[in-house]
Amino acid sequence: MNLTYRIAWLLSRLFHYTYFHGRHYHADRVPLTGGVILAANHASVLDPPVIGGGFNRTVNYLARRTLMDIPVFGFILRQLSVVPVDRDGSGGAGLKAILNRLMEGGIILLFPEGTRTPDGKMQTARSGIGLTVIKSTAPVVPVRVNGTFAALSRFMKFPMPRRVTVIYGEPMRFEKLRAEAKVCTKDRLKEIYQQVADEIMAAIASLDEPKRSR
Repeated sequence: MNLTYRIAWLLSRLFHYTYFHGRHYHADRVPLTGGVILAANHASVLDPPVIGGGFNRTVNYLARRTLMDIPVFGFILRQLSVVPVDRDGSGGAGLKAILNRLMEGGIILLFPEGTRTPDGKMQTARSGIGLTVIKSTAPVVPVRVNGTFAALSRFMKFPMPRRVTVIYGEPMRFEKLRAEAKVCTKDRLKEIYQQVADEIMAAIASLDEPKRSR
């Protein structure tokens, strides 16, 4: 981590653990080295910092390319290892930038739903993440975030002190589907992209906080 990222990371953890009474569960499931795709449900602008605050590795977040042109703010985003993309990163240039970061051994955070939930419920996964997964060789770590919608939904201006937790799942490899994607038809390839997206979303939904002992 560079100095800017380290400061932001420490402040994020402090805010998460104090104001939101937060917890991270099973952060040790995130590989310590190599390219990794974090795939999480998306309920709030709080999701990226609380997810990245669970382990001691730099996470490459996505941001609209136009934001990088804003004086000072763009410089800060670069220091935070942000990947500039067009809209949701589904374009060719955005996909190439994401794959390059993964090949360089970085961590990329993606949201299968594509956008924040409007009602707190998980939405259907879009096929875009399936394309990214198939084009890469990186493992996918599903991540479940709880509480951020109540703390700061898209309809709220200020964060509320609600409990926020993050649960990391076991890495998913998709080796068989990646192998099939190299030789299948275009129609089947589209099915594979959606299948991967659906399996990731199901894995996210299945994650629960450890039961507390009485």
